[in-house]
Amino acid sequence: MDTGGRCCGGGGAAAGLEEEAAQREREWEEAAQAVAYDSCTWPPPIVAVCGPGKSGKSAFSRLLLNTLIVRYRNAGYLDIDVGQPEFTPGFVSLHVLEEQTKDLTILYLRNPKRCFFLGYVCAKRNPKLLLTYIFDLYDYFLKEFYRFHEVDNPMKSAIPLVINTSGWIKGPGLHVLPEMLKYVSPTHVIRVSTTVERKNLPCGTFWMNEFDESPPVNLFEIHAAHNSPRHLLVKKEARIIRELRLIAYFRQCLPRDFNVFCLNDLIQGFASIHPFQLRLSKIHVIDLHCQVSSTDAHRFLNGTIVGLSTSASPPLSIESSTPCCIGLGFIKDVEISEDCIHFITPVSHKLVEKVDIIFQSCIAVPSCLLQVSGILSDVTERLLKI
Repeated sequence: MDTGGRCCGGGGAAAGLEEEAAQREREWEEAAQAVAYDSCTWPPPIVAVCGPGKSGKSAFSRLLLNTLIVRYRNAGYLDIDVGQPEFTPGFVSLHVLEEQTKDLTILYLRNPKRCFFLGYVCAKRNPKLLLTYIFDLYDYFLKEFYRFHEVDNPMKSAIPLVINTSGWIKGPGLHVLPEMLKYVSPTHVIRVSTTVERKNLPCGTFWMNEFDESPPVNLFEIHAAHNSPRHLLVKKEARIIRELRLIAYFRQCLPRDFNVFCLNDLIQGFASIHPFQLRLSKIHVIDLHCQVSSTDAHRFLNGTIVGLSTSASPPLSIESSTPCCIGLGFIKDVEISEDCIHFITPVSHKLVEKVDIIFQSCIAVPSCLLQVSGILSDVTERLLKI
């Protein structure tokens, strides 16, 4: 009898969880519909999705994108979550999407309209640079995609924008968010919250002060996808997701018909790629976070993921000469004596030939890439055991 009672109780709990999940799904769909089909449908909405990490911001952003695409045909996506970027690993990026995402659980790769390389997974190293990236991408969106003088041409008229923010709720991350919101002045802000109040962002329009004269904002509050305290594996899961996105990115270097059934297949595949070669003397190495001196920069490139750029790329802004990024590269080998650098990248050969700028990074390298780089340092061995 006791066992039966416990089973019934377990079944009731499971039913309760299913009902709660269904309620959350309805809440999310209603919020997305309210934003897309607001009584004020012109100009198109500019929406910031905010909340703590692992609360479902990215999933809701994609649901909202799907809804907006039905309404407006196209939708912009400004991804400023450098720790968990949705479509392009390693970047702060601007995308324009024309098709709905059918499965919100699949990791997608997309080519951005414009992107910048930060080289770190959080804001604490250089919050000022991150904000500069965000402001530039937003200004670029306004100039290229938020135009009102061509309303008769659906391919060129204004489109909505969804901004996927990071999950930082304290420290430099919390400094970046209100500064971004002040600059953008979104029409809508979605606040995703959990039941653990100390894990949430402040309530209301926390980024404004009483003297602000910003336009009114529509504030929506929705509950997190998994409305429970964050568990101890969150950071580990975030690292795994970043690694999967990076593997998927460099998987594009392999033939489409190359079958991958296990880790060894990936290692062998990456090892078989004929790397690009560039002369070191023609490469300008930029360290965005001042980790090493410029004279020692080359020796620290081996076995790292870097951002690739060209001096012909448009600069960040009048105040900064940092150019846009064209893709990621993995440095397999650096031969200083032969003035040569060997790296793999899915970027086209035509663009690689123009690369003369490399951005260093602190991004953790997936083990399947490290094992083909020929590095036998203590750091590498430690990373392989994680």
